[in-house]
Amino acid sequence: MAPASVSVSEAAAEAARLAAEADTLEALYAAIEGFEGVPVKATANRTVIFDGNPDSRLMIIGEAPGAEEDRQGKPFVGAAGQLLDRMLAAIGLDRDSIYITNMFFWRPPGNRTPTPQEIALCRPFVQRHVELVKPRVVLALGGTSAKSLFDTETGITRLRGQWKDVVYGSLTVPTLASFHPAYLLRQPAQKRLSWEDLLAFKDRIGSAQ
Repeated sequence: MAPASVSVSEAAAEAARLAAEADTLEALYAAIEGFEGVPVKATANRTVIFDGNPDSRLMIIGEAPGAEEDRQGKPFVGAAGQLLDRMLAAIGLDRDSIYITNMFFWRPPGNRTPTPQEIALCRPFVQRHVELVKPRVVLALGGTSAKSLFDTETGITRLRGQWKDVVYGSLTVPTLASFHPAYLLRQPAQKRLSWEDLLAFKDRIGSAQ
């Protein structure tokens, strides 16, 4: 556990150490819960780590918890989560057949976007998370997730629909970028493009089995 007063470099080193030492999902959950290197944790109600099926080989990585996620302790349970459920159902999936997490595990104040520094501090946990779940494919939802995983400054409107073989520690996993459901609630005209992405994700699932 890192005290809140440690430097960013010390917090990053602690995150990397804790992630590397976690040899099971349960150990990783405990490491994330115990990590104190992100000041935003102090303003959040819950640590939001995952929902869905840990035995699934399909993984969604979103951005950060919102207000409802912060209350319930699970990702994608607010209005955006309800839309995600409908999107998954349209390609024959549900939360029992997929594993869902985020790039950042605590709700930032005012639902702001996590800073690059905050995302970097959580990245070792995200990479270890993927290593332990061992998904065949990953769906990165939203600009924060896609930009971090693809290691680029390119915006989500240009990244969406693109696949990249992303290295997660010892694993390389095909990863597809797409819009976050919260964005689709604000920009419903973009749902057509998201549907194209979902169909591509479904096709890749079939070829990866």
